[in-house]
Amino acid sequence: MDQTSAAERAYRAIRDGILEGTYRPGDMLGEAALAGTLGVSRTPVRAALGRLQDEGWIVIYPKRGALVQGLSARQAAEHADARLVLETTSVGRADPDRRSEFADLLDASIAEQVAAFEAGDVRRFIDLTLAFHRGFVEAGGNAVLLELYDRLADRHRHLLFAGGDRLLTRCAEIIDEHRTLTARLRDGETDAFAAALSGHISETGQPASTEPPFGRVFTPAFGTRG
Repeated sequence: MDQTSAAERAYRAIRDGILEGTYRPGDMLGEAALAGTLGVSRTPVRAALGRLQDEGWIVIYPKRGALVQGLSARQAAEHADARLVLETTSVGRADPDRRSEFADLLDASIAEQVAAFEAGDVRRFIDLTLAFHRGFVEAGGNAVLLELYDRLADRHRHLLFAGGDRLLTRCAEIIDEHRTLTARLRDGETDAFAAALSGHISETGQPASTEPPFGRVFTPAFGTRG
């Protein structure tokens, strides 16, 4: 494996660990320990950490390690606002045929969500939830809006995993809310969709706190996925 691919592998593994809560805000990550865990040398780990610092997920302290960052309450609220605008705008612009097509797809997704819930598979449920909400933006048929939405994906995943315990207790309610959102997409009731989405996001996308205990929070640049 060359150094470029090793660095990419390290980047994705560490980033996923941060997004999914393996590495939590306030944790200090060391190059040597990460290299041993990932089975690579320290050089690709160093490159991966530099990239993650550029995105705002960590802060590197020379000779000490990399401090994992979280999202502030304000950042979480701004993320919710952006999602509300993008999803609602896209649904409002979807023509009847696309609304029907995507409502059918989202109904199928809901069936998979139920199965994941019944299996207690939080990771699968989160993956399905992310794809489900992306479907509303896809329905609008605007590639630029979809590109903007995809830049929020890492933040969205991080927030869902940060609220994992609460998410699991609300799964049944979330699925019912997803059914309502899909019905509003199908019938084209944009105002009702916006109202339902606003309440849904406020309940599912705002964990009590994802801020690191050291108080320093950086805003990720969510467009860089590698």
